[in-house]
Amino acid sequence: MTDKTANVHWEGRGKEGLGQISTPQTQALTDYPYGFASRFGDDRSGTNPEELLGAAHAACFTMAFSFACDKAGFATAKVDTQANVHLKAQGDGFLIDRIALQLTAVVPGLDEEAFQKIAQAA
Repeated sequence: MTDKTANVHWEGRGKEGLGQISTPQTQALTDYPYGFASRFGDDRSGTNPEELLGAAHAACFTMAFSFACDKAGFATAKVDTQANVHLKAQGDGFLIDRIALQLTAVVPGLDEEAFQKIAQAA
């Protein structure tokens, strides 16, 4: 296997600070902004850790589902996964207490029972 790298840079104090997230190997993100407003407010000009965690979780699950279908002899035509990451206050900090994934897929020849079994195993 291989190691993957992400870099984060932060400047400033707490709510006023701003950060940048980069993925140097793939350059999918280069100095992408994040901060208090994009995490807890309505600022859509940046991202936040929970959004990135949800995207990573959904991407990993989607690939696992597709590979499991292939192993079972079914080719996926289309797979879409939405992640809903729930962040709640806990003490002086925050806690992700659940990530709900919603899967929608087109897999020709795969019945509902087998679909559910593969999805649960993925």
